[in-house]
Amino acid sequence: MTAVTVRSSDDHAHAPELADIEIIDVPRVAGGLGAITSTVRHLVRDTGLARGAKALIALNQIEGFDCPGCAWPEAAEHRAKIEFCENGAKAVAEEAMTRRADASLFATYSIDELRAMSDFELGQLGRLTEPLVLSGRHYVPIAWDDAFELLASSLREAGPAGSAFYTSGRTSNEAAFLYQLVGRMFGTNNFPDCSNMCHESSGVGLSEVVGVGKGTVSLEDFEQAELILVIGQNPGTNHPRMLTTLRDAAKRGATIVSVNPLREVGLARFAHPQHPLDVVRGGVPLASETVQVQVGGDLAFVRGVAKAVLEAGAIDREFIDAHTTSFEDWAALVRASSWSDLAVGAGVSEVQMRRVAALYERSNATIACWAMGLTQHKHSVATIQEIVDLMLLRGNVGRPGAGLCPVRGHSNVQGDRTVGIDHHPKPAFLDALGRVFGFEPPRTAGLDVVDTIRAMRDGAVTAFVALGGNFLSATPDTGVVARALESCAMTASVSTKLNRTHLHPGKRALILPCLGRTEIDGGQFVTVEDSMSIVHRSQGVLPPASELLMSEPAIVARLGAALCGPVIDWDTYARDYDRIRDRIADVVPGFTDYNARVREGAGFRLPNAARERTFGTLGRARFTCSPLPDLSLPPGRLRMMTMRSHDQYNTTIYGLDDRYRGIRGERRVIFMSSTDMVERELVERQVVDLISEHDGVERIATRFIVVPFDLPRGNCASYFPEANPLVALDSTADKSNTPASKSIIVRVEPARPR
Repeated sequence: MTAVTVRSSDDHAHAPELADIEIIDVPRVAGGLGAITSTVRHLVRDTGLARGAKALIALNQIEGFDCPGCAWPEAAEHRAKIEFCENGAKAVAEEAMTRRADASLFATYSIDELRAMSDFELGQLGRLTEPLVLSGRHYVPIAWDDAFELLASSLREAGPAGSAFYTSGRTSNEAAFLYQLVGRMFGTNNFPDCSNMCHESSGVGLSEVVGVGKGTVSLEDFEQAELILVIGQNPGTNHPRMLTTLRDAAKRGATIVSVNPLREVGLARFAHPQHPLDVVRGGVPLASETVQVQVGGDLAFVRGVAKAVLEAGAIDREFIDAHTTSFEDWAALVRASSWSDLAVGAGVSEVQMRRVAALYERSNATIACWAMGLTQHKHSVATIQEIVDLMLLRGNVGRPGAGLCPVRGHSNVQGDRTVGIDHHPKPAFLDALGRVFGFEPPRTAGLDVVDTIRAMRDGAVTAFVALGGNFLSATPDTGVVARALESCAMTASVSTKLNRTHLHPGKRALILPCLGRTEIDGGQFVTVEDSMSIVHRSQGVLPPASELLMSEPAIVARLGAALCGPVIDWDTYARDYDRIRDRIADVVPGFTDYNARVREGAGFRLPNAARERTFGTLGRARFTCSPLPDLSLPPGRLRMMTMRSHDQYNTTIYGLDDRYRGIRGERRVIFMSSTDMVERELVERQVVDLISEHDGVERIATRFIVVPFDLPRGNCASYFPEANPLVALDSTADKSNTPASKSIIVRVEPARPR
């Protein structure tokens, strides 16, 4: 809780209310000794050094387990003995902590008392140890058999249309495939998943124009790229191992351009903790050009770069004629776009757009990377397609050292979609699934995350099952979601730790504890897919937190047996994951000889039609014409984006600091430009309320603290999940329906009296 100092009326009649928080200098370099110190501190606090070191030695190794954090790939060959980053170490320490949230804890605390704790405090309670059922306002132990019987009967009461099966990106291929099989045998395509809230815009946008909803590059392409565009992404916090790749590219002479509203230290300089000379010399410079677009201004910026390239005639006409359609229509639109409109839309000058265009024209191999800074706007799909247009213009798709790189935010969010977690599955997938398992899958499109929330709110969905994740804290419009969950007849979560979703249960509720990535699962392993379509093994090395834990595949198989009956031998799949992989190979293209290939070294790459320049059923890549978004603001308003701190991963809060932005001990902060602060007569550390506006409805998040930061005038930023109550449920991206968490119109006002 923030410590707040209120000045007395003797000071000034209208003296601002100030918070007593520590704001420190932002470091000049990412990584280095700060990363080492932070890693050790979290291991000591959560696991102890010996236990933590045992896990970290196996992290991201071929014979070890995949990081529970981001999906950045590892090198197939010459893999380092220490293959983890600071935030990966925090993720392992969080999962492998020695504290336990057992029956005595739930006997002590009601769900109302637990709600009063912060997300950080909830995480620090420890690992779940046994299945739990809601009894009154407390969770109490329940036998596994009874839990599955209760869950299955509740789902049958709700019916297929009234049930939703949510999936987190941490889930393995094996668990995810079984999960979608259970749901579809039950009769539903209601599979909301975390991709709906992060990279759905990438999948939709890319599928429409290159025929594949994934990136086209490999890690090896970064070794050949001459120019790397990092757009709407902060690798230093969100994908720190990417900094090693960027460091190596910069050292061999590649140019890196950062396009982001905030000037982030993680793209300025990086000192690799395993390279002492980096630390001594103050790191390696990364981005040679930093473009601080206004929030949402990326489409206009990319179009400005394309306009300059067209004017210079620096296009790959041979590639355009052989592999694309609709070029002339798009080129006419770009040429007709005025430089003044583009500069206003981007929030940067024509000079800077032309400067980046000159870098692009000189490059023979360019990679464009992006993340959630692009995918969570109303115009996200159009922005991603504009990047594709720019890359097609010079043939930078499907050749060495070049391509499209949407950097996924969670370790297997891409794999889950590959094996069938999709609310709108392709007919060919359903045909194969039905043929292999001998049933007719449902063909009606299901519900994504936003539509699931609406359906729960309206009483159409009354049973909600979550395979991992923290649904409430990850979603927009927090109050609406909490009430929607509480209105359900049944909510159930497969989890490793307590989170806020468990504290807003339905009338009946279950918590089903599972093994984590770090833990031994008998002699079995699971598989995952990284951001670059490599499928590889993951096998834990630590003893389970409790003898009562079950693996995710085993939990899903037991649910299948209870819900669907003995239509297949569920027990075989629970005992032998090879059998699950055999069925995946029968259903999903690209997984032939799955069990043999995944046991060979670092795994195997799935086919990618765009990388091969065949572009799937499209035949040719498509240029697309989109209008420039209107980013004008009403008087006195700001456009706010939500983001992570350096001490969190998604909704898991590791601590209360943000070393790379100069914050210690606090999360309820709002970053603003000094100009906007002066215009509103706000001062550093002032306590304010944030009021969002959407379709005439106001939402209020109280008692945030003003912090000056280097970002464009008219923009501000704050952390999620604290700012999620400001995101309207109906404020979503066109086509993808992803919550527009980077486009929140807000007023910032002095805090109202308590």
